[in-house]
Amino acid sequence: MNFRFVLVAVASLLVAWLIVRFIRAALYPLRGKVVLITGGSRGLGLVLARHICARGGNVALIARDPEELGRAKADLAPHGGVVLTIECDLLDVEQIRSAVRRIIDRFDKIDILINNAGIIEVGPLEHITPDDFERAMRLHFWAPLELISQVVPEMRTWGGGRIVNISSIGGKVAVPHMASYSASKFALTGLSDAVRAELARDNIHVTTVAPGMMRTGSHVNAKFKGKHDNEFAWFAASAGAPLISMNADRAARKILAACRRGQPSLTLTFAARAAIAGNALFPNLTGYAMKIVNRFLPEAANEEGNQSRAGSQLRRSTPEWMTRLADRATKKNNEVRSKP
Repeated sequence: MNFRFVLVAVASLLVAWLIVRFIRAALYPLRGKVVLITGGSRGLGLVLARHICARGGNVALIARDPEELGRAKADLAPHGGVVLTIECDLLDVEQIRSAVRRIIDRFDKIDILINNAGIIEVGPLEHITPDDFERAMRLHFWAPLELISQVVPEMRTWGGGRIVNISSIGGKVAVPHMASYSASKFALTGLSDAVRAELARDNIHVTTVAPGMMRTGSHVNAKFKGKHDNEFAWFAASAGAPLISMNADRAARKILAACRRGQPSLTLTFAARAAIAGNALFPNLTGYAMKIVNRFLPEAANEEGNQSRAGSQLRRSTPEWMTRLADRATKKNNEVRSKP
């Protein structure tokens, strides 16, 4: 009898939790919302913009490449919504402030800020320089902090809003050969988690997203050092592996659902959740496991390995079937680099 009572109580709580989640999302529709997306011209940012526009939202896309922005705007045209594209270098504080002013002048408000822009640098620690760490920190930490500082006063004026910070599994469990990326994403995770409680009093809900590998097609725009071709091989294969990577459209739907609910945290892919749980419960074992993983990764190269090269410039050494899904995403999500 007691066991049956426990089952009924658990089931009731689960149903109630699902109902609350549904109601919270329904009370915050995307129709008519103004969404600022950094790095919105390609990859996950563009996929998010498609879903927002399809639901009647308006998007302001910030990115550096004007040609990519032009293609993104054309891509979004059939989906509906108003699209504003702004060429902006997020490493420049004044350009960030100017971009925010332009968005507010155009739409009068910003309902949702999605800090999505990022740079992936892959290679042995011997080839990662202090400049690499500084650039990653400026893009993954300082730029989101500046945007939050600029946008929060506007959100307060309109009675609240949403902030979504796209961190990474690398921002919760450090990954070998991605030192600058992991360190800066750890900083973004800490910032996101730190401001959440304080901004909640103003009805501003902050969601920290920790994706695992996603099939966005970004492997061709990631930067590689060391033995370039070998580093690209393992990263591209991981980015396209169906069992450990997630389809970008599915990821975007989950991120926007979490945003609408005001969900504090979202971890994407089973592999990422398992890694985070393993690191929390068995940190020493995880540390030993990462040492073993590192033994299978390429060793440092000669001085030529200090040069940073994009994935699109490197020789393919993995079988085509291993990167097929990631390569499809490259074409679909505007990740193909413009020809000089």
